[in-house]
Amino acid sequence: MDDDGNGTTGSGLDRLASVNLNLLVPLLALLEERSVTRAAERIGLSQPAMSHALTRMRRLLGDDLVVRQGSGVTLTPRALELLAPLRSALQQTAQIVNFPVFDPAKDHRVVTVAMTNSTAFVVGPRLMRLVAERAPHITLRVRTITVPTEATFTDQGVDVTLISEGHFSPYPRERLYNDRCVVVASPDTPPVASALDLLTTQPHIVVDTDRRVFPYPVLEEKGIPYRVGLWISDFLLVPFLVARANGVALLRHRVAAAMRTLADLRIEEFPFALPGLGIDMVWNPRLADQYFIEWLRALLFDAATQQD
Repeated sequence: MDDDGNGTTGSGLDRLASVNLNLLVPLLALLEERSVTRAAERIGLSQPAMSHALTRMRRLLGDDLVVRQGSGVTLTPRALELLAPLRSALQQTAQIVNFPVFDPAKDHRVVTVAMTNSTAFVVGPRLMRLVAERAPHITLRVRTITVPTEATFTDQGVDVTLISEGHFSPYPRERLYNDRCVVVASPDTPPVASALDLLTTQPHIVVDTDRRVFPYPVLEEKGIPYRVGLWISDFLLVPFLVARANGVALLRHRVAAAMRTLADLRIEEFPFALPGLGIDMVWNPRLADQYFIEWLRALLFDAATQQD
């Protein structure tokens, strides 16, 4: 048993001298990608070199790490335990070795934000202006999604995903802004008609999707009669059809307010209490540049600030 001269045994750190720490980066890539081929491509190794590294990692850790399951592979329980602490350790190491700090004035990267087209309608224009002002060489890319999948969050091209609070995420999330459901109608509807009157007397214009459009189940649970006059696949056509062809629709308030600048809309509060419709940020778990993350996080908060 080793002694450090103070009556205590040496820590596990002393044993790192006998470990090839160069294996840790390919190990993290392998655990995140769950594929030798994709992990090799990610860190610039040949597939044979990555396979050799996997053999050495298995020997070092005394565990298979990845095992075949059907047509794919899965992580062993030991590998799942390693994933989070290994990612954290390598992120801290990257800061210690003092990689160049992100400089928005000089950076030329492509910043990719995934979101629904309704969220893009709310934050997209201001986000684009802020990027142009604060990072003139950066290119903004918006990927529109309908329902996020796990691949959405881990795609190497996506830096951050903006999703409704009702959508599941396997990763930590932070609220970007809160929203609520409102009733939008043509300005030609009777001024004395309440929101409930509009919902029960006007034909509804509804986005045609595979999912039930919230909050129609609430109307059905309360026995509120309504009639769908039009199913439409293009979300952005809804306010124009409401404004110019009459009818009624249910939209997020922030979306309706933004669209009212393009089409004359009457906006009324939804007549029943509803859960929140907040939008959350979920960061790509592979994104390790904390300087960049903090910059983009602040940018998104500024872009989402309600404009008068």
